Amino acid sequence: MQLNGSTFIVTGGASGLGAATVRMVVAGGGRAVIADLNEAEGMTLARELGAAAAFVRTDVTDEASGRAAVVAAVGGFGASAGPLRGLVNCAGIVHGEKIVGKDGPATLSGFTRTVNINLTGSFNLMRLAADAMVKGAPNEEGERGVIVLTASVAAFDGQIGQAAYSASKAGLVGMTLPAARELARYGIRVMTIAPGVFETPMVGQIPADIAEALGKSVPFPPRLGRPAEFASLVGEIIRNPMLNGEVIRLDGAIRMAPR
Repeated sequence: MQLNGSTFIVTGGASGLGAATVRMVVAGGGRAVIADLNEAEGMTLARELGAAAAFVRTDVTDEASGRAAVVAAVGGFGASAGPLRGLVNCAGIVHGEKIVGKDGPATLSGFTRTVNINLTGSFNLMRLAADAMVKGAPNEEGERGVIVLTASVAAFDGQIGQAAYSASKAGLVGMTLPAARELARYGIRVMTIAPGVFETPMVGQIPADIAEALGKSVPFPPRLGRPAEFASLVGEIIRNPMLNGEVIRLDGAIRMAPR
């Protein structure tokens, strides 16, 4: 699959890993729909990148909102635009809460919201985007599209207080292979990236000294990952047709401690 002449939807595309992915797509000659709730940052990024990018305010948990993003990707760039060839799901939230804390059991709403956004929201956009890709013509390799999900190393070694977050990300890991097997008949590949600790707005919410310590805990390189490094891997997944049905840890060999 080539970036040049193709259209991609990037959820959570207004900042962090998603914004880096949007920039990578446009730099490679593709067009990108920035599907995000953050209108201010999304519009700013779209203006920066020009006609090759469009912002669509998107709630990944809402069917109508997801459909609007797909419609914009299919027809929003004009008759000369390339077909919808990809979806990169970066939208997500972090939730930390102990199952039993000082004030009693964890809130059910916190668990439900985390799973709804991280897992159900990713499935929502995957099914809608795949439906649109199926209707497109395949390229010379028989490919119609590629879907990249964003999990986390927490799917494998979640920490205390991450039951909801880890469960939501582990769901994406478990969905990868069956989705790839099902969509293979249409020439659509499905891959998942499980990042470690990266420089994102989520990490920016924690104190600088703790963020620095997190970076130093990475075996090599001993620092936080850069969003451009995530985007680089997305680009390779898009280009390499043999990458399918697998989860790639992008983490500098970190294994998270219990706390």
